[in-house]
Amino acid sequence: MSTPFNGLGVHLGNLSRLSKAQSRSISPENFTGAKGEGGKATEGTGAVSARELGQGWKVSPSIHIAPHQLVTLAEIDGPGAIQHIWCTVHPQHWRRLVLRIYWDGEETPSVETPIGDFFCNGWGERCNVTSLPVAVNPAGGFNSYWEMPFRGSARITLENLSPDEVRGFYYSIDYCLTDVPEDAAYFHAQWRRNNPLPYGEVHTLLDGVRGQGQYVGTYIAWQSNTTGWWGEGEIKFYLDGDGAWPTIAGTGTEDYFGGAWNWEHPKGQYGVYSTAYLGLPQVIQPDGLYRSQTRFGMYRWHVQDPIRFQEDLRVTIQALGWRSQLEGKSRYLPLQDDIASTSYWYQAEPHTAFPVLPGLNGLEVI
Repeated sequence: MSTPFNGLGVHLGNLSRLSKAQSRSISPENFTGAKGEGGKATEGTGAVSARELGQGWKVSPSIHIAPHQLVTLAEIDGPGAIQHIWCTVHPQHWRRLVLRIYWDGEETPSVETPIGDFFCNGWGERCNVTSLPVAVNPAGGFNSYWEMPFRGSARITLENLSPDEVRGFYYSIDYCLTDVPEDAAYFHAQWRRNNPLPYGEVHTLLDGVRGQGQYVGTYIAWQSNTTGWWGEGEIKFYLDGDGAWPTIAGTGTEDYFGGAWNWEHPKGQYGVYSTAYLGLPQVIQPDGLYRSQTRFGMYRWHVQDPIRFQEDLRVTIQALGWRSQLEGKSRYLPLQDDIASTSYWYQAEPHTAFPVLPGLNGLEVI
């Protein structure tokens, strides 16, 4: 006898299947996600505009976040899974707001990133993204479709690191209550930055990951601090006890993100693109005055090719360009760029505590 469908892992091929999963959504119009409790607010950020219409007419569509305030966006009792997150806020706050997610009562977060970087918008400037796990739509509508199963509970927080109030944070967290398979792992995301990367060193996206899981995605906000091509560096995945040499080694930065030949197309231009699993959706050019460097946003989702590990994982990437030729021979140049990465993976809990996230100045786009 087949196992009843639990409503998870939804795709076009199984949308017709019935399940006992219960759909819920948390937003400022229903802070708890409780059944039959949506739209009942009598106070909120839309109360003045709704004063002639009354209860049920968009009274509480958003929240304000006080200086240095930590707000809890969602507390959910499981089992179940988060299936979609949507939010929007002014771009000036994208590196000032830190998203954290905790599973099953854990003390340290499984997700900890600036909110803009989590949604592939690390530079504080709006950029549309058209991919399967992450979609960013005009004007700054952030969407995540990463499936995030949990068994005991899920808690999502947002911290304002700034001394300024955040006015108008809009969000909805769509989830289902259902049985979770024994082999379902927990979603994780971690942010790291080198600014600048020390000469001759590699940028570490992840290390210290222990347990079984699979690496499923990379987003990098990369600022080139030199002239010329900057993307010769290789990404490397060290799996299950690898020492000095990795099991998986790339062949170049643009190669890893699904491009080729410096992304130069048409001639003399970076060719931006955003696809289901691969993208260079953002190129910010110098303006000849105060914007002195070129900045890039790029992603790769390992949805069809997850990088599986049984015991441990470490991920690094080189920053590598070109020196002038000597004796007619080319020479690599280790670069000192601003590299901020967000890594996404699933693993069995418990997880190793993340490195301490930098403060406001360490996160700032400068």
